[in-house]
Amino acid sequence: MGTAGAGSGETAGERPQLINVAYRLLGSLAESEDAVQEAYARWYALPRSRRDEIVSPGAWLTTVTGRICLDVLGSARARRERYVGAWLPDPLPDHAEWDHGHGTDPAEQMVLDESVTMAFLVVLESMTPAERVAFVLHDVFRYPFAEIAGILGRTPAACKQLAASGRRRVRVARTPVTAAGAGRADTVRHVKEAWETKDIAALVGLLDPAAVMTADGGGLVGTVLRPIEGGARIAQYLIAIADKAPGLELLERSVNGVPGLVARRAGAVMTVASFDVADGRVTRIWAVRNPQKLRPWGPVRP
Repeated sequence: MGTAGAGSGETAGERPQLINVAYRLLGSLAESEDAVQEAYARWYALPRSRRDEIVSPGAWLTTVTGRICLDVLGSARARRERYVGAWLPDPLPDHAEWDHGHGTDPAEQMVLDESVTMAFLVVLESMTPAERVAFVLHDVFRYPFAEIAGILGRTPAACKQLAASGRRRVRVARTPVTAAGAGRADTVRHVKEAWETKDIAALVGLLDPAAVMTADGGGLVGTVLRPIEGGARIAQYLIAIADKAPGLELLERSVNGVPGLVARRAGAVMTVASFDVADGRVTRIWAVRNPQKLRPWGPVRP
């Protein structure tokens, strides 16, 4: 797993992996960055002799990052209870769309796969902190339960049960038939076109009758505080937004690795929307409007 006495160059190379682990555990780019920074701070706080004894610095850093994330998840529940409206994970831009004006933003280092889609991250939010750590580290990153046990302070058998519980949550929440590739992109494009032309009939036809839209403004911008349920009600809401925001520009963009939409006005990013699609219809919309979560996407309104 490595050689003793690893230098700073080798530990620096672990950073992208740690960022990827932390984001899937926390759903927040800023908190992920802080967790990884703290892990490195603890590494360099070790006496040099102790660092030289560690055979795999990457495994050590992953263990420490996992423990830090576990602590953050425990306190996050209380913070999110005080959050204004619904809390959604930070949306990730495609690497080509990432706003390079923000230097070392962790979004640049993210691997975009099924485990970072908004649908998947929202399910992770329903898990207990221990379930989330066990499930993500084992099922997504293939860490052995013996190592996860050291993070959670439980037996490998208990960690195996936690991961299995998380797996059941994913199976229950997952949409039975989800569009992929061109099918999903086509549906999102049709939503964009109907929204731009304010064609409410077309929007209703593109939305599943039982569709749900959740918006996250964080109390910093105006938005609905509770999910909107029903395709017809969502369509009416989208048309109302278009009426109140003349000059709104809709762009097709990859959001967390799948087709989504970015709404801009006067060059500023206002909303990043992610969609879940089944049988050619939108079943879920997650609209992130909190400007603090949109910085990797470019300029945001004050």
